[in-house]
Amino acid sequence: MDAPVLVCAVTLLTTLQMAYFTRRVGYSRLAHKIKPPATTGHPEFERAFRAHQNCVEFYPLFLVSMWSCGVFFSEPIAAAGGLVFIVGRLLYFNGYIRETHKRLPGFWVSVAVFFSLSFLGMIGIVQEILHKYFYIYS
Repeated sequence: MDAPVLVCAVTLLTTLQMAYFTRRVGYSRLAHKIKPPATTGHPEFERAFRAHQNCVEFYPLFLVSMWSCGVFFSEPIAAAGGLVFIVGRLLYFNGYIRETHKRLPGFWVSVAVFFSLSFLGMIGIVQEILHKYFYIYS
């Protein structure tokens, strides 16, 4: 099996995106003079903090679905889905900071990518189980 270079590249890009979101929360904390460990204060800071936390909470789900799809179904499709996820999360984060209801387009893009990659990954895993353990070839 070849190294999953596309999925690795997208994983690194998403890691950089998460670091960027972390930094944005830090800048908001500084701008509104909110000292750690406080998580409340100016509404803009609270929205940035919550947007970041939501991204952190969703990130492992995305990674598992992308890698499952990439390893067992199609690496190019998984990587493309990952790139769409990056755009969706950027829309989500920036929308949430402006107004909470503006997060929804990015949220739905992210959820659609997650479910699509999960579904395709599951198809690939089932095919692999059928092939490996039951000698059924599709």
